[in-house]
Amino acid sequence: MFCFQCEETLDSTSCIKSGVCGKTSEVSDLQDLLIYNLKGIAFWMSKTKTAGENIDNEDYLFLLQGLFTTVTNVNFDTEKMVLLMNKSLDIRNKYKNKYKHSNNLEHKNAEKNNVQNNNINNSNTDNGLSINENSTLADFIPDNAIWEPSARNLDVYYKKATSVGIKNPSDDLVSLSELLIYGLKGMAAYAYHAYVLNYTDSSMNDFIVKALSYLANQEELNADVLLGLVFECGEKGVKVMELLDKANTTHYGEPVPTKVLNGTKKGKSILISGHDLFELEELLKQTQGKDVNVYTHGEMLPAHSYPYFKQFKNFIGNYGGAWWEQQREFENFSGPIVMTTNCIQKPTEKYKNRIFTTDMVAMPGVKHIDNHDFSEVIKKALESEDTPEDIKGEISTGFARNTLVNSADTIINLVQAGKIKNFVVMAGCDSSDKERSYYTDLAKSLPDDSVILTAGCAKYRYNRLGLGDIEGLPRVIDAGQCNDSYSLVVAALKLKEALNLNDINDLPIFYEIAWYEQKAVLVLLALLYLGVKNIRLGYKLPAFLSPNVVNILIEKFNIMGVSSVEESLLYINK
Repeated sequence: MFCFQCEETLDSTSCIKSGVCGKTSEVSDLQDLLIYNLKGIAFWMSKTKTAGENIDNEDYLFLLQGLFTTVTNVNFDTEKMVLLMNKSLDIRNKYKNKYKHSNNLEHKNAEKNNVQNNNINNSNTDNGLSINENSTLADFIPDNAIWEPSARNLDVYYKKATSVGIKNPSDDLVSLSELLIYGLKGMAAYAYHAYVLNYTDSSMNDFIVKALSYLANQEELNADVLLGLVFECGEKGVKVMELLDKANTTHYGEPVPTKVLNGTKKGKSILISGHDLFELEELLKQTQGKDVNVYTHGEMLPAHSYPYFKQFKNFIGNYGGAWWEQQREFENFSGPIVMTTNCIQKPTEKYKNRIFTTDMVAMPGVKHIDNHDFSEVIKKALESEDTPEDIKGEISTGFARNTLVNSADTIINLVQAGKIKNFVVMAGCDSSDKERSYYTDLAKSLPDDSVILTAGCAKYRYNRLGLGDIEGLPRVIDAGQCNDSYSLVVAALKLKEALNLNDINDLPIFYEIAWYEQKAVLVLLALLYLGVKNIRLGYKLPAFLSPNVVNILIEKFNIMGVSSVEESLLYINK
C-alpha cells in the first residue's frame, strides 16, 4: 500500500504496511482500485454525454458514494469493497456500451482490429477523434476504462489493485492529481449529505465527471490543467457547502444559538456520532415513546441548534468530544453507539458488540444498519445498563450563517469600539497528534479581545475552556460541522462589506486551519478560491504536497505552516 491522504500518515510521509487509521494494506489498495474504476466510469460518462446521451442520476450518486467510501475512517471492510468494485465495473461497462451503440460501433470492429489487450474486445472508440480502423484501442483508451477481471472476487481485485496505486509520490503531477482527488472526495461527502435530503446540483456532478475523466489518462496530464481543475474544485467546494447549507436549513430550520448539556442523565441511552443529520432524524423518530435518551458525539453536536430537533424531548445533550477520543469515550458509555459517515475507529472489545454503522461506514465484525431501521439499536439500548448521571456543564453551538449575519451590527459595533481586536478562524479537523495541543494553547493564549470562529471537530480543543464573552458575544463562536465553514465565509464577506473594505484579506481575521482528512482539503480549496490568503495550515503540511506545489501555494496565497504559539501570537497581534 501507499497512502498519504491524511495528516496522521506515518512519519509525515506515507503509510506503506498498514494505515495509522487502522486500514489494512488490502483495504487501502482496494480503495485505490475503486478510484481507478471511478476514473474509468467518468471517462465513458463524459464521452456518452458528449454523444448526446443522458447519464442516470443513480450513477452520479454512485460516483459520490465511491469517492466518499475512500475518505479516511469510512470503510475498513474488504467485503463491502468487493461489492462496490463489482458495481463500479457494471456502471463503467454500461456507459462504455452506451457510447459504443450511440456511435453505431459493432463488436466486429474490435475483432477486425485484433484488439486483445486487457480483454477489451467489446470496446471501440476514439477518445473524441475520428475512428481509425487500423488503430489499436489500447493506444488511446486508458486501462481504467477497459480492464476486465478474470473473475470478480477479492483475490483478482487485490492483484490488480497492487498495480494501480501511487508509484512516484514526489512527482508534481502526482501531487496535483492527489490534491484534486482529495478535494473531490470532500466534495462527494458533502454532496452525499445533501443528496439524502433530496438536494442535488448538476454542475457539481458534471465537474466530478470532468475531473475524474481528465485524471483517467495519467500519460496526458498537464500541470497547468491540473492546477486549473484544483482551483475549480475550490469554486465547486463553495457551491457544495451552499447546497448542503440549503438542504439542512430548509429541512431542519435555521440553526439558533443553543446551550447543550455536556454529559449524561441517568437512563437508557443511545449515542450517535458522525455527520449525517438524516440518520439522527430517523433515530429520534424511532425512539419516541421508548424511554431511551439520545446523545450526540463529535460532529453531531451542532444538530442541537436546529429547530426541528428541539421537538424531541429525549434528545438530551452531547457526550464526549472529537472523533479520535471515541475508543475511550465509547468504552465508558453504557448504551449502543451509532456511527454515521466517516470518523470511525476500530472498536475495542468493550463495545464492539454494541456499535452499529450506517451510510458508507463499514467495519469488519460490526453490524451495519440498512434502510434507517434502528430497531436493533433500540433493543440493545433497552437491554443495556442505565447510563449514570454525569453532567459536566454546558457547551454552546449554533452560530451559523443566519445568526452571524443577523449579529453583524453587534459585531461591527464591538469592532469599531475597539472591544474586539481580531477574529481567529480555528476551524477544521482534529486528531490525536500530541502536537495538536498547539490549538488548545493558542486559544488559551489569545488576548481577551480576540474572538475564535470555529467549525468542525477542532472545536473540542477550546469550546470547553470557559473563555467567556465580550458583552454577551461568546469568545468561541461555533458555526457547526466542518461543512459549516461556509457560514464563517459568509460572515467574513458581510463584515468586509460593512467595513467598506475592498479585499477580504484586509479584515482583522486570521486563519488557523486544522486539517486532517479530505473534507478539510476541500474547505481549504474553497477558501483559496475566495481569495483568502495568509492561512496557517497545520499542524503539519500535507505529505501529498510536493515542494513545488507548496511553493505555488506560498506564492499565490502565502500559505504558512505552524511553528509555535509564540510566533502565531506575534503575527495575530501585530
